[in-house]
Amino acid sequence: MSRGIATVGFMETTGQVATRQEADALLRLIAGEGATLRDDQWVAIDGLVNQRRRMLVVQRTGWGKSAVYFIAAKLLRARGAGPSVIISPLLALMRNQVGSASRAGIKAVTINSANMTEWEEIQDQVVSGDVDVLLISPERLNSPDFREQVLPQLAGSVGMVVVDEAHCISDWGHDFRPDYRRIRTLLAELPVGTPVLATTATANDRVVADVVEQLGQGTGVLRGGLDRESLALSVVSLPDSTQRAAWIAEQLDSLPGSGIIYCLTVSAAEDLAEALESAGWNVSAYTGRTEAAEREELEQALIGNELKALVATSALGMGFDKPDLGFVIHLGAPSSPISYYQQVGRAGRGTEHAEVILLPGPEDKEIWEYFSQVSMPSEATVQQLLGALGDEPLSTPKLENFVDLSRSRIDQALKVLDVDGAVRRVKGGWISTGSEWNYNHARYDGLAAARKHEQDAMITYQRTSECRMVFLRSQLDDPTIVEGEVCGRCDNCTGVQRSLVVNPTIAERVDSRLSAPGVRLSQRKMWPTGSVRRGKINGVLAGRALGRLNDIVRGPELHNLLSDNSWRPATDWKSDPWLRRIVAVLADWEWQERPVSVIVLGSEDNEGQDMLIAMGQAVAQVGRMNFGGVVRPRGDEVTAHNSAFRVNALDKHFDYAGVEVSAVSAGPALLVTDVVDTGWTVTVVGADIFAQYGVEILPFAVASQG
Repeated sequence: MSRGIATVGFMETTGQVATRQEADALLRLIAGEGATLRDDQWVAIDGLVNQRRRMLVVQRTGWGKSAVYFIAAKLLRARGAGPSVIISPLLALMRNQVGSASRAGIKAVTINSANMTEWEEIQDQVVSGDVDVLLISPERLNSPDFREQVLPQLAGSVGMVVVDEAHCISDWGHDFRPDYRRIRTLLAELPVGTPVLATTATANDRVVADVVEQLGQGTGVLRGGLDRESLALSVVSLPDSTQRAAWIAEQLDSLPGSGIIYCLTVSAAEDLAEALESAGWNVSAYTGRTEAAEREELEQALIGNELKALVATSALGMGFDKPDLGFVIHLGAPSSPISYYQQVGRAGRGTEHAEVILLPGPEDKEIWEYFSQVSMPSEATVQQLLGALGDEPLSTPKLENFVDLSRSRIDQALKVLDVDGAVRRVKGGWISTGSEWNYNHARYDGLAAARKHEQDAMITYQRTSECRMVFLRSQLDDPTIVEGEVCGRCDNCTGVQRSLVVNPTIAERVDSRLSAPGVRLSQRKMWPTGSVRRGKINGVLAGRALGRLNDIVRGPELHNLLSDNSWRPATDWKSDPWLRRIVAVLADWEWQERPVSVIVLGSEDNEGQDMLIAMGQAVAQVGRMNFGGVVRPRGDEVTAHNSAFRVNALDKHFDYAGVEVSAVSAGPALLVTDVVDTGWTVTVVGADIFAQYGVEILPFAVASQG
């Protein structure tokens, strides 16, 4: 018997056919007494365990896809198979799945960015057969260590491969991820007869065909109806962002339980969370910038109804499971009805009724256009990127010097090129493989046309007078829709439209917060797991920035200021536009104790550092504060992005000899820097200054990256 699979009353049955009774017994361990498998769930399990087939399961959220693959994994292990590998896209999904598995006596482990200190031990457990299920992200498939040390052994002994949220495999899917394309390589290396399960709730006919083509001929497709009987869909059209935010603040009191408010961008989520907090609501922002440990805390707070809502981007989506989630609101429309269906599917999984509300805005199209351009740059830009790579590894930050692309767009392009075989990720960065690569115009033109079609459909959804749920199901090519069918729950079916009246007092309060100068920089509260620093972070408070680099309005001028580095303050600050903006941000900053000094966090770029020093000195003069000197980095820029790796690299990276002790000892200090991205640089420096001089730090940046 393989190690790590013992369960009381469940014996190894090598060679025996799995029965539905065995599967039901395992389901009861997961879901409780009285639970029984539906017929279609058993069809999937039987196909995987007894027939060793490849299966694609397209079923609505809440159908029980995770129960299928955990039960199948357990039954396969009991018959002598190796560990199953589940490829999952999000940490929230992994945490929920590991908890579900343990209830059935399944030893499930995950390799992700939040447990980096345990990777080696976990990989050893997998190789030695002490694990029943390994959950990994698709990105892990291209980690050099995992790819070279674990994957070859795993491919030869794996009991089953599960591709969760399988629409991510498809170019045509609403959430395509290049790293998912590597799964095709993994599947090709599996021994004959290794069962494979792909699952999703959001795949139309074209995506289904694409996924089946990648899984291989003979793949069985199990496809069910996509109606969600608990969801009541509605659309509310209001003229501007302040009105929409104020409407949400007013309506939250009437919405059932707790829920999720989705925004299209990180900045919108953070701004809305602040506005709702100013209106008295207990909410928190949850975005791709939220640290893994904090994400878990926020998820648990929402599950425990300690928050009225999480104001989130799509970072909170696939896999988050709160059965009694009472509502989902969208401030801004996603660009695809399929994506919208996936996100609203978080609500009402274990309740009879949940509210789903869309508040579209005129700025939505501009945001859609921005994100559509991120997916793949022009041919000339890609060839320029390829030309910069050779045999010596180059990191993404260094590649920024060769192409006019943001770091995130370079990463996205490199992932596509990697999957296509033109580049390869190695320790230290990226290298060229030397293989010929041609820009696939037909492919990218087709994707652009598909995106445009989905955007048009999303606009139609907003304007339709027909049943909204049937409209969404039709976009997913639901095969169970019958002619004339209606849900009977949406605003169009019931004829009940939501009020557009907004309380002027709430609107004024929200407008005051949304129109405040500058943006907040979130406060890091705990050092990341696996870093050389431990526990609570002391002495570094929440900060401010003039704006965000990705802001459609303010971003370009901030980018120009930082790129040019030639700005120097005017003698009279009132005549200097930048100093006026800085003063406005400082005046709006509700600090508990006014800062008494200014410290500049320098950069490796001398011109940029000179500009920051001039800015710091001018701020000190205008604000009648002491100038406390300059903190300078030692050596080259730190390029690590994983939180623990970044903190470790930043530890002892700075020289504090330029800090003037006499100028900073009297009270809080502003720490002036150029750009805050992850926030770890200002946190490490601020914590060091607090430890050395007992001075609390208020970070102030020219711009925020997100």
